[in-house]
Amino acid sequence: MKETKKNHSIKIEKGQTFPLTIKRLGINGEGVGYFKRQVVFVPGALPGEEVLVEATKIQPKFAEGKVKKIRKQSPFRVKPPCPIYEECGGCQLQHLAYAQQLKEKRDIVIQSLERHTKLALQKLDIRDTIGMAEPWNYRNKSQFQVGQQQNGKVIAGLYGLDSHRLIPIQNCMVQHPLTNKVSEGVQQILEDLQIPIYDERKRKGIVRTIVTRAGFSSGEVQVVLITTQKEVPRKKLLMAEIQKRLPEVKSLVQNINGNKTSLIFGEKTIHLSGEEVIQETLGDLSFELSARAFFQLNPVQTVKLYDEVKQAAGLTGKEKIADAYCGVGTIGMWLAAGASEVRGMDTIESAIIDANENAIKHGITNATYVTGSAEHWLPKWVNEGWRPDVIVVDPPRTGCDKKLLDAIKQVKPKKFVYVSCNPSTLAKDIDYLSRDYHVEYIQPVDMFPHTAHVEAVAKLVLKV
Repeated sequence: MKETKKNHSIKIEKGQTFPLTIKRLGINGEGVGYFKRQVVFVPGALPGEEVLVEATKIQPKFAEGKVKKIRKQSPFRVKPPCPIYEECGGCQLQHLAYAQQLKEKRDIVIQSLERHTKLALQKLDIRDTIGMAEPWNYRNKSQFQVGQQQNGKVIAGLYGLDSHRLIPIQNCMVQHPLTNKVSEGVQQILEDLQIPIYDERKRKGIVRTIVTRAGFSSGEVQVVLITTQKEVPRKKLLMAEIQKRLPEVKSLVQNINGNKTSLIFGEKTIHLSGEEVIQETLGDLSFELSARAFFQLNPVQTVKLYDEVKQAAGLTGKEKIADAYCGVGTIGMWLAAGASEVRGMDTIESAIIDANENAIKHGITNATYVTGSAEHWLPKWVNEGWRPDVIVVDPPRTGCDKKLLDAIKQVKPKKFVYVSCNPSTLAKDIDYLSRDYHVEYIQPVDMFPHTAHVEAVAKLVLKV
């Protein structure tokens, strides 16, 4: 009788404790190791560490665990400077020395390419991550949920890791100091005036979120109060107190969101006092930021990111550029001086209105922006005799729409510059284009120090 082959893999059970060697960081900043051939994700563990792990969640293809003991510590492990780092969950890598964070982020890009492409990575130029000289206080915007303790004290912060417990944040180390100061000031005013605070469990109350954005160059601050309804008790007094106590606030806005949703903003926005916008500058370009306008969260690194896009485009003054997912036109305007013409497109009409106004304001006469998808406009322009030499994309985390990639294959620009905020979708999209395009290099950029996020600029060149 023929003996059947035994399956030697042992299934991990919840609560089981076992030793684990951490091989690398995952895309969410967790340590990744293998136990009995099963992948295990361990938040807080670092590559090279030997840890004792307790299994907390079991999934069909992987397990999650928590560190019980570090038996061999990474030489790059540091003490997180933030006192609520382990509770908050906003950052994932404060316990890793910053120079090593940059190396691990490059490795996250490489892992994505290994997983999702057939490219020969040993021949690929994946450059060292561009970091920050001062990797703190870089975020220009905060969105803090508001809550109220039993003693009446109003708190604002983020929900804890895997929980609905609100963690009060008073002086976030990655936020611009002005956003910290103003957020704290507004929550004190709400408490002093006894404005009803939204209780998520009871679904009662009015103020649910404080959104604060600071202009790094202008020093101006915009506050958006997210409320469940239009009517707010003592609203005029609330506006007056914010103006009196917080003179930095140049724009005060109310947004109404009464829905049971994880989305911050609702559909209706009301301008309360001050200006409707605040001013911000990137390089030689200035922008007016309204409450709903998208703008990069790290202005210092945005200049470096856009300069990398300019370098990858390699402009001589003769190129026609198509700027897909253009938003308010920042990348296209950054490139316009070196191009013969820029045409941008986005499906969000309000962003296109802002983009055209921004171009007029800056005297940029060779850039125009239209509403609609790139897959609609690119073939249409080609049929009309306008063919782009360079296409630049800056898509959302989901990556490029397949129809857009097909349009790029059809249009065949000489250069394709891909700005990515998600290495996995970047790798998948590159793989899809690999028959027609050669990847010249990938440049990772650290837009969010102490988090697991990494952005990248990929330069693709048409194969001849």
